[in-house]
Amino acid sequence: MLMREAIGGSLRRARTARRRTLREVSRRARVSLGYLSEVERGRKEPSSELLAAICEALDITLSDLLGDAAETLAATLDVVRRPVGLRHTDLRIAGADDPTAMPLGPVAAPVTRPQPVARAAA
Repeated sequence: MLMREAIGGSLRRARTARRRTLREVSRRARVSLGYLSEVERGRKEPSSELLAAICEALDITLSDLLGDAAETLAATLDVVRRPVGLRHTDLRIAGADDPTAMPLGPVAAPVTRPQPVARAAA
């Protein structure tokens, strides 16, 4: 799932929970009905200004919208949630415990250059 799809779903849930039509929200947010529909379906990625306008039209905070979208994304992922700054601790160097392991970087092959052809004196 993409972030724009999660945001769009959260917007649609907020709009339908408040029993508002696309037309009403699009007028209050001053965005075209078609574009708002595309945003709700996750086809368009709205700017932060547009999201703020839509949230204001729905009488919700941007942080509530993004929190709901984050929960939706988290529910679709099969990974353990950890702080972003700690993910580097999961990295391991392949073969770090094995002293006979191959080097980490690519081993460059020796460069062979064609030798100039000697010309016979005429």
